[in-house]
Amino acid sequence: MEILLHYIWRHRMYPLHRMTTNKGETVEVIDPGLHNRNAGPDFFNAKIKVDGMLWVGNVEIHDKASDWFLHGHDKDEAYDNVILHVVGEDDMPVRSSRGETMRQMQMDVPEYVTANYSRLLREDRFPPCHEVIGQLQKLTVHSWMSALQTERLEQKTEAISRRVKERNGSWEDAYFMTLARNFGFGVNGEAFEKWAATLSLQSVAHHRDDIFQIEAIFLGQAGLLDEQAIPQRHREEAANDIYLTKLRREYSYLNHKFHLEQMSATEWKFLRLRPQNFPNIRISQLANLYYNRRSNLSQLIECRSVDEMSDLFATHVTPYWETHYSFGAEGKKSAKQLSKQSVRVLILNTAIPILFAYGRHKGDETLTDRAFRLLEELKAEDNSIIRMWKECGLEIETAADSQAIVQLKKEYCDRRDCLRCRFGYEYIKRNGWFVKEEKG
Repeated sequence: MEILLHYIWRHRMYPLHRMTTNKGETVEVIDPGLHNRNAGPDFFNAKIKVDGMLWVGNVEIHDKASDWFLHGHDKDEAYDNVILHVVGEDDMPVRSSRGETMRQMQMDVPEYVTANYSRLLREDRFPPCHEVIGQLQKLTVHSWMSALQTERLEQKTEAISRRVKERNGSWEDAYFMTLARNFGFGVNGEAFEKWAATLSLQSVAHHRDDIFQIEAIFLGQAGLLDEQAIPQRHREEAANDIYLTKLRREYSYLNHKFHLEQMSATEWKFLRLRPQNFPNIRISQLANLYYNRRSNLSQLIECRSVDEMSDLFATHVTPYWETHYSFGAEGKKSAKQLSKQSVRVLILNTAIPILFAYGRHKGDETLTDRAFRLLEELKAEDNSIIRMWKECGLEIETAADSQAIVQLKKEYCDRRDCLRCRFGYEYIKRNGWFVKEEKG
């Protein structure tokens, strides 16, 4: 299997017997080189000794030697500087585009590597490497968790940078889009981001001192003022709803003034949502946040602690929604404030990534360092996945830890990409440990 040949070459897990080329020359690997994930040879700038002579160049790896021709390398000058062709099966000699015979070596995958990797792929229990977690050195765990934390923040940074580009370089708009997306709390995240993209914050800013006009634009752009957005059972009452009538009239005026294009109400999901998570409730909370100048990037950057961020994101609905979950459906009065858990989610998925991304953009290490510090300040999430890893012996105390686990599960475990995981490496490299365990 070619993927395992790459793995043992990169991690120096070579067979114990002496390695030789197809001409009997002794091969000693000084440096396997830099793994290339793009076009060209698999490893750049490798250093190997052949019969004691040092060679520096590129290495290409194939399952079978004949794959060299199958992939057209014999016609590609980019492969002429390959100093060693490593294969799992030496079924034929190969040549360069100049017609020269290439140095070739058959390398067997150690039996224990194949056995361990196969066991990882077969394992039904999550995580598949659970048997080694409790045995890992703290330094190994810490370094991999730190790398995963950074990887997750960088992944979120890419999404934020995409929004900045979409908004013609406006970080203020990108921040609002990110905040809006996370006000969807998963279920309506896509719809909220699409909704935020329909807004012209420059236009809305002209009416920032009037919460009614802000709510009219926000709900109107979401399509939630349309009759089809109102549940059938509430339409009769909504037809006589004075506040809805005023909102529609105001939105019609603002729509004509700013030439707005609203989204379809069908984009929103209501099924199986708790009423406090309905889009109109979340949009009213967001309107209040915007009205009170607490959705500005400058305000976020001034926050130095989790408590300050919690105060920044604390919001509630406008008066009408204190007694309604839907137009025309009056109920018991409630401020419908964002819960502490919801605020925590906004800090984790909006505030910290924005700080990190903006710090990277500005080259400001104080912001990126603050992002990491805030992750350490927040407590870890508590869910079934986190509890499973804890049961394996992994210490998960802070949001930095739990975010690392989220990244690990999504990008490695769910894809069974154990060959890129450091925990997977520790599992695969153990020679004979399962045999001893079974015999014992």
